[in-house]
Amino acid sequence: MNDDIQFLKELQKELNSQDNDCQAAPRFWVIMDYRTVPGHEDYDSGEYEYYHNDGDHTVFRGFNDLKEFIEEYYEYAIDDELRWHLSECDFEFLWQYVEDNLNEDGYFSSVFVKEESFIVPDTMFLTKEEARQHLKLNHYHYTSKAHTYAMTAWRAPKVERLLKILSEFNFDLLEGE
Repeated sequence: MNDDIQFLKELQKELNSQDNDCQAAPRFWVIMDYRTVPGHEDYDSGEYEYYHNDGDHTVFRGFNDLKEFIEEYYEYAIDDELRWHLSECDFEFLWQYVEDNLNEDGYFSSVFVKEESFIVPDTMFLTKEEARQHLKLNHYHYTSKAHTYAMTAWRAPKVERLLKILSEFNFDLLEGE
């Protein structure tokens, strides 16, 4: 029981001394991360993503990615014209050739995408430090842009009461019992 009381005292100290990240009480922390989703080029900031999808989804980030893919998977189709396109180092020029000449199966395509933030499901931490430690220890589950994010448990009276008790109760009163 003394270990539990000590834990509550340490938690209380941390709750009462941590930054509130401009969030009203009762607050908690989650992990926010980012993902690429389809967008609308007239309304969103973003870019085109070019890819080959035959069950294995390969995204081409630039000329060299596309060139290496063609040289590896379409080596039988490399004639003098394609070899010339591969030597020009112009992504759009090569992409147009690929769409016109290597896309009978429809596997090459492009889509306008944007980056959006999202709250990672199943993350909820009472302290910012606990959220930071989780991110540090589990970084391989997240992008390099992932970060802690404070939220308010709005209209959650039980959460508010629990956090108020944790923040204000004198746990020294329990040590003698």
